[in-house]
Amino acid sequence: MTDGYVFSTEGLCVGYRGKALINDINIRLEKGKILALIGPNGAGKSTILKTVTGQLPAISGKTFVEGRELSRWPRGELAKKLAVVLTERVRTEMMTCFEVAAMGRYPYTGRFGALTAEDKRTVRDTLRRVRADDIADRDFSQISDGQRQRVLLACALCQQPEVLVLDEPTSFLDIRNKIELLDILLETAREKQTTVILSLHEIDLAEKVSDLIMCVRGDHAEAPDTPDRVFTDAHIKELYGITQGSYLVNRGSVELVKTQGEPRVFVLGGAGSGLNHYRELQKRRIPFAAGILAENDMEFEVARALAQTVVSSPAFETASEETKARAEEKMLSCGTVLAAFDPAAQTANPNTGLLETARRHKLNIVFSAGELQ
Repeated sequence: MTDGYVFSTEGLCVGYRGKALINDINIRLEKGKILALIGPNGAGKSTILKTVTGQLPAISGKTFVEGRELSRWPRGELAKKLAVVLTERVRTEMMTCFEVAAMGRYPYTGRFGALTAEDKRTVRDTLRRVRADDIADRDFSQISDGQRQRVLLACALCQQPEVLVLDEPTSFLDIRNKIELLDILLETAREKQTTVILSLHEIDLAEKVSDLIMCVRGDHAEAPDTPDRVFTDAHIKELYGITQGSYLVNRGSVELVKTQGEPRVFVLGGAGSGLNHYRELQKRRIPFAAGILAENDMEFEVARALAQTVVSSPAFETASEETKARAEEKMLSCGTVLAAFDPAAQTANPNTGLLETARRHKLNIVFSAGELQ
């Protein structure tokens, strides 16, 4: 292993039929680390993964596993070091899940491919590890996508690799199976010290599971960096070319395009009470304003993404009289107030005074977007 890296690339250039698509890809990964590739569809994530696993020839540059160039590994020996789970559907004929998982033992079975008692024990243990031991005897072609992905992961893990590469492993999976699969990968990295490289569309999950993130955008792949440096609102917006709507990094949420027009409703929220109301108003295409919200309030970013106007106060500071006056002016111009917060439970909420003002001015006060015409 060179310089402590179990996997690395050096000046790697990838593409098809001799035409370069992405140049100068440099990766350095230690044992037990997780690298996620993110970026828009068609950016080249799969091309990179197919190249670093030897399924596509590199245009130039090199890939190393344990310090040895990929092309210099004998095929059988490389299978003990590097395992791959791709998005292509595996074709099986009358094979059980156990038999599919057992294919991962073939690098160890010798010329005749016969499984020893130890091999069978490894397969059973691995199926248990990926929580698929209960379907070991079932026909692989008759199980769900989530179960199928677990069995394919078991097959890869049965190779007992140093490096595991997965291309969009959460595609076609429901949220439960996405979470459980990524938890297995995190457990594999931490407990088995397996280095994991994967591509993901769900960037909120990529942020949570990965040690390093590599952003891929067309003809360029950024150097891997830590999630806290990669995941900023501005960077993600640029990476995906978001011109409408927004992705809120701190919340891991996608928000649709705000409704345009003069605000008709002023939402009095705070401490999360306004979140559902903001989204309901957006769905009903009702332009609205919101306030008073501290800039560190949990709903501030969502309000800013969806409201035409947000009256805010600095974090950890009491709303000033000027701020209260601006909020009152905007509220009166809207004419309708949606009281999202509970005055009895949030006695320190600056919107308590605004609600009293709304009552004095006999504004239309509602408690949900459903009450609006």
